[in-house]
Amino acid sequence: MELVNLETKDKIAIITLKNGIVNAISPQVISEINTALDQAEQDNAVVILTGQAGMFSGGYDLKVMTESAESAISLVTAGSKLARRMLAFPTPIIAACTGHAIAKGAFLLLSCDYRIGSAGAFKIGLNEVAIGMTMHDAGIEIARNRIPVNYLTRSVINAELYDPQTATLAGFLDQVVEAEQLMDTAKVVAGQLLSLNMVAHHATKLKERKDVLTALDAAIAYDATTTITINF
Repeated sequence: MELVNLETKDKIAIITLKNGIVNAISPQVISEINTALDQAEQDNAVVILTGQAGMFSGGYDLKVMTESAESAISLVTAGSKLARRMLAFPTPIIAACTGHAIAKGAFLLLSCDYRIGSAGAFKIGLNEVAIGMTMHDAGIEIARNRIPVNYLTRSVINAELYDPQTATLAGFLDQVVEAEQLMDTAKVVAGQLLSLNMVAHHATKLKERKDVLTALDAAIAYDATTTITINF
């Protein structure tokens, strides 16, 4: 894999995004994340998803998004299917958010089971409306599932971005630690989650998320048939 690194040790699979300065989510990145998840699933490993220092991900690759309507729809569909897979993954997925997490980067956080953020002058949130993109239906469903109602309009409709501490209140993160403690903390949490019965974990996850998974299936199908509005 070129744009994603996978390292597995002691039943903990660390998936690291490494696609340039902003860790753009491209078709290749999504494909490689899925390949890494395939291996983690085969190994029955707890997953840690992380990025590069200062940047978890700046979102979808805008070159692909602006290439054509077809390429934009294809990328968003693949990204929504990835989020759906993560929300239903058989083992826990932990996000170790190394910095900025914008748009699809923030949606990746919303798709993980536990999210640890690095303290710092970072921005986290959904800026689609601010940059001229009408939010896709699948994105709204993912956001509605994890963002508290008092932050939902601010996040989805007003495109408000948050520092890591406020991002915990807004539903994007569960915990914030100093940068040098991020991966050690993620590994501790992963070790704790390894004590779960994974059959029971998965079955309960599918029950608890039944409504959002059903809504996501419908939203993904609908988004694939509609034009993505981009007004840069």
